[in-house]
Amino acid sequence: MEETFVPFRGIKNDLKGRLLCYKQDWSGGLRAGIRILAPTTYIFFASAIPVISFGEQLERNTDGTLTAVQTLASTALCGVIHSIIGGQPLLILGVAEPTVLMYTFMFDFAKDRKDLGPQLFLAWTGWVCVWTALLLFLLAVLGACSIINRFTRVAGELFGLLIAMLFMQQAIRGLVEEFGIPQRENVKEAEFLPSWRFGNGMFALVLSFGLLLTALSSRKARSWRYGAGWLRGFIADYGVPFMVLVWTAVSYIPVNDVPHGIPRRLFSPNPWSAGAYSNWTVIKIFFYEQDMLKVPPLYIIGAFIPATMIAVLYYFDHSVASQLAQQQEFNLKKPSSYHYDLLLLGFLVILCGLIGIPPSNGVIPQSPMHTKSLATLKHQLLRNKLVSTARDSIQKNENLSQLYRSMQDAYTEMQTPLVHQTSSAPGLKELKDSTIQRASSSGYIDAPVDAAVFDVDKDIDELLPVEVKEQRLSNLLQALMVGTCVAAMPLLKKIPTSVLWGYFAFMAIESLPGNQFWERILLLFTAPSRRYMVLEDYHATFVETVPFKTIAFFTLFQTFYLLLCFGLTWIPIAGVLFPLLIMLLVPVRQYLLPNFFKGAHLQDLDAAEYEEAPAITYNLTFEEQGNNNQPQPTNLDSGEVLDEIITRSRGEIRHGRSPKVTSSSTQSPREEMKSVYSPRISRAGHSPRLNEIRMEVGPRLSPSPRPSILGQTSRGSSSS
Repeated sequence: MEETFVPFRGIKNDLKGRLLCYKQDWSGGLRAGIRILAPTTYIFFASAIPVISFGEQLERNTDGTLTAVQTLASTALCGVIHSIIGGQPLLILGVAEPTVLMYTFMFDFAKDRKDLGPQLFLAWTGWVCVWTALLLFLLAVLGACSIINRFTRVAGELFGLLIAMLFMQQAIRGLVEEFGIPQRENVKEAEFLPSWRFGNGMFALVLSFGLLLTALSSRKARSWRYGAGWLRGFIADYGVPFMVLVWTAVSYIPVNDVPHGIPRRLFSPNPWSAGAYSNWTVIKIFFYEQDMLKVPPLYIIGAFIPATMIAVLYYFDHSVASQLAQQQEFNLKKPSSYHYDLLLLGFLVILCGLIGIPPSNGVIPQSPMHTKSLATLKHQLLRNKLVSTARDSIQKNENLSQLYRSMQDAYTEMQTPLVHQTSSAPGLKELKDSTIQRASSSGYIDAPVDAAVFDVDKDIDELLPVEVKEQRLSNLLQALMVGTCVAAMPLLKKIPTSVLWGYFAFMAIESLPGNQFWERILLLFTAPSRRYMVLEDYHATFVETVPFKTIAFFTLFQTFYLLLCFGLTWIPIAGVLFPLLIMLLVPVRQYLLPNFFKGAHLQDLDAAEYEEAPAITYNLTFEEQGNNNQPQPTNLDSGEVLDEIITRSRGEIRHGRSPKVTSSSTQSPREEMKSVYSPRISRAGHSPRLNEIRMEVGPRLSPSPRPSILGQTSRGSSSS
């Protein structure tokens, strides 16, 4: 993205680039046919369940003023509009936890004031949304998105861990409340007798922990030993919503033996119920009635304070979500649209504020999950086309040159030509050159192709680069499916609230893997004699290049700052200022931390996007793969393609195991892993610390009996 702070230039460039692709955004989705339903359904479940959970949280925090109906309506409305006229269609919009938190703070502020109160709460939030939108317009026009790369890991990962803590806090709070008497309930009901309250709480623990444990287990289905690849992939992708259904069904087992209301279930009025639209203030605004005008002028002006915090939150969250949906490893061909999307978000915020529903913004990790699912779809479409072409060529007894000419034509036919598109066929060329070289050395270059020269099922998976089916249809369909949940509210109200608390805990735990901040915290609690085990798996490069003492100090600083942000959310009125602490991390990172840490260490511990090493290509040529006598890699089912790309926490790509390459190298598995995965350490040269680690990692990796250098804090280099 070009850095420009000239007014309107960023918006103009975004519109110019995306308009070139607009027609192809729709035609590409339609050409995918019924296959587009797979990523659509996947991202629908990933969006709908959190939004329902946030609706239940808002219902409790706002005394029923806002419910799941409003959160679902906002997600659907904003999603449909963004999918049609938005800039980046890979970006998923939804009501997020920061929005829930800010609305909770605003309700706590408004409910105790006589001249505002719960009656004018939504009217006041309408003014907050107006101010928020004006600030977002200003940020978009002035090109503020140009500095999104300045938000380094110290901000993104701290924000991600803060959200995880808030998720877990809500899960614990919800379970504790299961043992109590809810507000606005008749305490004389049988279900609120002490014995039944205790029974409801214990049953809630069973449902919550049951959902949590089975959901976590289903997410690991791809590593199961049993079952076909497509089945394990299906369970991993759809196991969580299925577990919600299973534990909802379990909640009905004792229904005839307990009072009505045990277990407690999702509360929300049906959209068509009498009075259900009493708080949807857009009708009153259009007919010039006095809802928003009843708000005292002092509160209209004061709305600028929470609006500033919400604008900061949306600017950060929306831009980072879009950034993670467009990671370099996805090899996207169409341009970004940060400035225009932020401008459109301002209009959506005003619309939601007038209607009386909480606004939606770009969400993490649903946005990068959406891109990943479309990458799998594109791989399957390309693979099917190339397999069909290769088999037709083999049946015609064509030689290698003719085979690759046909495959190249088929590959080119599947691409979408754009004026600004870069060449996307290096993978085909690399495999063609390496395989032809092998065939030439074996004397098969002019012979008809057979399995000895070209294995259709195995070799095609190796030659295809990662590509994404960039289109708008899946985003539109998932938003419409979320909208249908509003009509399905009678069914959704059958979900026990305890299942939702278990889902909150699941979201908190699921967001931790891949967060380097969390991994450094775990490293601090790892026994010194066991720290060498970190090197035996895929790991961040700072483990090899930064002294443990520096890692510890940096992690302690980040932990202190995290606890400061979390503690601020507990302060009733001042809690609204917590986004300001997140924004302050930018100058803290640029001007304060360099005074305490070496620049090279900061680059490894807290790299911004422009500081990160380029991604390693896994399309290795035959010469790099070694002797052809080595065992061939096992061919994966097409349903498992890209399964090892996981998007958690910030949503960054993280590879769970080694790429499918063979090697004639005599290196140890650990050294092979280093040479493949460490982007800052070449095969020819390694850092001095890495050499020390290799000499001192313990008896499992070296005959040296000395402890790992990672455990020797006193011998590390200085951090100043």
